Amino acid sequence: MKKNLTRNILITGASSGIGEALALHYAEREKARLYLTGRNTERLEQVADKCRALGSDCFSNTINVTDRAAMKSWIEKIDETTPLDLVIANAGISGGTGGENVARNYDVDLEIFDVNLDGVLNTIHPVIPRMVTRKSGQLTIISSVASLAPLAGAPAYSASKAAVRFYGEALAIKLKTENVFLSVVCPGFVVSRMTELNQFPMPFILPADRAASIIAKGLEHRKIRIDFPWQMKLVMSLTRLLPEAFVRDIFAQAPEKHSQKNSLPST
Repeated sequence: MKKNLTRNILITGASSGIGEALALHYAEREKARLYLTGRNTERLEQVADKCRALGSDCFSNTINVTDRAAMKSWIEKIDETTPLDLVIANAGISGGTGGENVARNYDVDLEIFDVNLDGVLNTIHPVIPRMVTRKSGQLTIISSVASLAPLAGAPAYSASKAAVRFYGEALAIKLKTENVFLSVVCPGFVVSRMTELNQFPMPFILPADRAASIIAKGLEHRKIRIDFPWQMKLVMSLTRLLPEAFVRDIFAQAPEKHSQKNSLPST
């Protein structure tokens, strides 16, 4: 894939987890010009400082991805002066019923959909028409392996990640004709501030820097789907060979995820 001398890359949810790891990866490997956002100003600026120390021009801005107007204004202003080569819609929150009364979980479910679905749309759509006009650019949506099955312990999370996965895969087909490439990433468990709170086994969990390296390699090859780790991908693929009712019974036994609010993805 042809690369500019300095790529302009925007990453949401960059204050920790996969977002932070991707920012550090591109700062170190490419000295890319980075535009980072997240909801925690202190942590975001710490990440930006690390990127600058690695030789990257890095600009941070604390924005909630659910704020459609603010995201549009910020992204369009950046793209007018330094056209974006890669936009990574990474911000997301995780949560489940956590053993609570489902009726009391309504507000949490709404917030999960706001961030995980609306937040993605608010990130990619301000730049799509600009990339189409330029006939160049790359978009990345962070979904999850949780999108591959209905998780009773985290219904809003798995459903919201499934929504962006289907949306991204369909949109990728349309945008490819305009020489704009979109990838959907479905990671398994990744070490982050969010997963460290999980009180259940997390098979095949990967460090965030390893996850970032896998994602970056997949993006370099313009893959529409980037699933990892391979062991989790294999397990989820095998479940699709089983009767749906049996699969639902299996995932109904999955541990509950307690409601968590952070601007980073988790499985």
